[in-house]
Amino acid sequence: MGARHKARKRALDVLFEADLRGTDPIEVVAQARQRRTDAGEPDLPDYAVVLVEGVTEHRERIDEILATYSLGWTLERMPAVDRNLLRIGAFEILWGDVPPAVAIDEAVELTRELSTDDSPAFVNGVLGRILSERATLEFDR
Repeated sequence: MGARHKARKRALDVLFEADLRGTDPIEVVAQARQRRTDAGEPDLPDYAVVLVEGVTEHRERIDEILATYSLGWTLERMPAVDRNLLRIGAFEILWGDVPPAVAIDEAVELTRELSTDDSPAFVNGVLGRILSERATLEFDR
């Protein structure tokens, strides 16, 4: 498992926890880092923090885009794992420094590992639609 794959999983852990607790993901990052320090464990990967900060900064626009392209599904109705992997994937496609195909593949792989049997196709479809419409979307770079 590559370093960025692990970082995406750590970012998902933080976003999932914040989502379920209804708290600020940046606070959850700080708490996770403190727990790791106290336990003598390595810090969160830098890329995980970049992802959490990026998703948090652009969350409103990401959620608007996801609501538009997740045909037949509201964000509230999606499983929390899928919702947060879509947020990470959308952030990477729109603001990230990785090729969009890599962002989609990674989101689908994590969905395959952590969610329902139907989720990988759903995540792939939503992120694929976002990628195909990226040139027409309004978002601040």
